[in-house]
Amino acid sequence: MTAVFLHGVPETSVIWNGVREQLTDDGVATVALDLPGFGTVRPSGFAATKDEYAAWLAETLRGIEGPVDVVGHDWGAGIVVRTVTAFDVPVRSWAVDCGSVLHPDYVWHEMAQAWRTPDRGEEWMAAFVASDPAEAAAPGEPGWLKSVLVAACPSRADAAELEASMDDVMSGCVLDLYRSATPNIHADWAVELSRPAPVPGLVLRATADNSDDPVASAQVAARLGARTAELEGLGHWWMMQDPAVVTTALRSFWTSL
Repeated sequence: MTAVFLHGVPETSVIWNGVREQLTDDGVATVALDLPGFGTVRPSGFAATKDEYAAWLAETLRGIEGPVDVVGHDWGAGIVVRTVTAFDVPVRSWAVDCGSVLHPDYVWHEMAQAWRTPDRGEEWMAAFVASDPAEAAAPGEPGWLKSVLVAACPSRADAAELEASMDDVMSGCVLDLYRSATPNIHADWAVELSRPAPVPGLVLRATADNSDDPVASAQVAARLGARTAELEGLGHWWMMQDPAVVTTALRSFWTSL
């Protein structure tokens, strides 16, 4: 098997380094993808919409030797679910967090509302790119988000790489991605999100992630015919917080297939 990991926003594949290290030590082949424009080049003409990212992931997965177990976090979770439910891809299973973001009643959080607003989003992202993660900032402010993400990295090398990737290219992709989901992710993908997925799935619930509503997450899992598992005491960046707990949950799911 090959475990394929997809990050969220505003992140890169470095967030999976700890999980990948543990799985590799156990003999599991792993691949961590970078969304186009996130620490990578944004291809010419690439509009960075949710549909383009899903099509990109489908094409990418077809080129990976399987069987593939794909794992998505944050926006990566939405893209993963869309890909396995709407495309013909060689995937054995999928696992995602933030299930409530896929709920029909989901309302974007305050930062996302800013990003989705013309001019205001550009100003916010300009401040984000220019901010120094070593400086204190109030929760929800551009500098706060960068400082929290950088601080969550388990190594200085990962932190430096992630910080360096938070540039104008990434910020432009973030704005385009969020603005392609109106009023939310479910609106355009309702058909596929309202029926069981074609392959087994797992919806992870990090219990200390205040951005993920547990009731809505459970409802989304039920509609997709997916199993659920809790990551007790872990927050939004659970994969960096406790890789051992994460790999245990994933391995339990994979070995049950």
